[in-house]
Amino acid sequence: MIYETRHGLAADVRRQVIRILQAALTDALDVRLAVKQAHWNVKGEQFIALHELFDSFVTPLDDEIDTIAERIATLGGAPDGIAQSVVAGTTLSAYPKDITDGGAHLAALAERFAALGNRLRDAIDQSADLGDADTADLFTAASRLLDKSLWLLEAHLQGPSG
Repeated sequence: MIYETRHGLAADVRRQVIRILQAALTDALDVRLAVKQAHWNVKGEQFIALHELFDSFVTPLDDEIDTIAERIATLGGAPDGIAQSVVAGTTLSAYPKDITDGGAHLAALAERFAALGNRLRDAIDQSADLGDADTADLFTAASRLLDKSLWLLEAHLQGPSG
């Protein structure tokens, strides 16, 4: 279902873009929840540094999630962020519940940030191909955030020799 709007994009284009946005929203919410899981459960020597690092990802992720959801609404869609929909719709593997080691959390989060970043780069091209430069730009900004976050995670995983 799509709501009436005076937006200039054709309804069929808006429907397609909304599907792309919703898929990204679902995976982004999954990543956000994984970050909080790591934040709450990390243990070990690097506890405080990783606890704070993981928490530093939350507000920027929340901002991007909100932007994606609001774009869905702008285009006449109804963003779906309920937990059941995220579980049913995510393309990401389940976050391990039994890890406490900082390195394991870093690796698990890096995997998810990379996967979401790759999804968003595909979404940039799909949105641009559909003629929605604004949504492509939204995905470009979000992918930059994910790439920077991935860099921070991977920097912690690399040893002194690289």
